[in-house]
Amino acid sequence: MAVKIDTKIVDYEVARADAEDAPASDAGHTPAAAAAIEHMHEELKRPERLEGQTYKIKTPLSEHALYVTVNDLILNEGTEHELRRPFEVFINSKNMDHFQWIVALTRIISAVFRKGGDCTFLVEELRSVFDPRGGYFKKGGRFMPSLVAEIGEVLEQHLRSIGMIEAEGLDEHQRRYIEQKKAEAMDRGQAGNPANDAATDDDGYPAGAELCGKCHIKAMVVMDGCLTCLNCGDSKCG
Repeated sequence: MAVKIDTKIVDYEVARADAEDAPASDAGHTPAAAAAIEHMHEELKRPERLEGQTYKIKTPLSEHALYVTVNDLILNEGTEHELRRPFEVFINSKNMDHFQWIVALTRIISAVFRKGGDCTFLVEELRSVFDPRGGYFKKGGRFMPSLVAEIGEVLEQHLRSIGMIEAEGLDEHQRRYIEQKKAEAMDRGQAGNPANDAATDDDGYPAGAELCGKCHIKAMVVMDGCLTCLNCGDSKCG
C-alpha cells in the first residue's frame, strides 16, 4: 500500500518488530532525553551574569599584585546534572610590564574553557613554565619557578574548588605522623641553638631544610636516616 508524504522528511528510523513490546519505562532513556543534558561547547552564549572568584597573587617581582578572576558557567542548573565549569579568566594589575602576554594568556585559556571537555591539563602546562632569570619563594616557603607557574597554581586551586580536580592530601594517620616528626625536628633545632631564634624559618620549618621536589617547599629534613618532607610527607627512601 502506497502512502503519499506531503511534508518534508526530517528524520527516520527502522521500525522493529518488538517495538510494541518495549517496556514503557524505556521512554525516559530515549536520545531526546539524553540530549536535554547541556554540556560545555563553543556554541554556548555568554549569559549576562556569571559567578566567579578572584585570587590575589603577590610576588617579589613587582610591587603591584596581580588579581586573577575566574568566572564559571552553571550547566543544567537546578537539575541532578548540575555542573559548574570555568568559562573565562581575567588578570588585572597596575603593573603594565606584562600586559601583552597576560592578555594573550587569558584569551587562550578562556578559549580552551569554552571549547568544553577536560581543561585540567592547563594546570600542569602552566606550572611547568620556568623563568630563565630564576623563580622566587612565596610567603610560607613555597617555591615558584615563574609568574606563569603561580597563575597555574591559582587555576588549580579554582578547579579544585569546583570539583574538576580531586583534592590530594595526607590521611589522618600520615598527618599525625608528620606533625610528630616536625615537632621532633623543631626541638632538635632549638636545642642546638637555644639562644638563636633563627633555628626556625618564618615558614615554620627548621632552618636549613632543603627544597622538596614534590611540593616545592623548603621542608626536607633528615628524619630516621632519610630525607623526608615535613609538609607533604615525600621521602627519598620511598
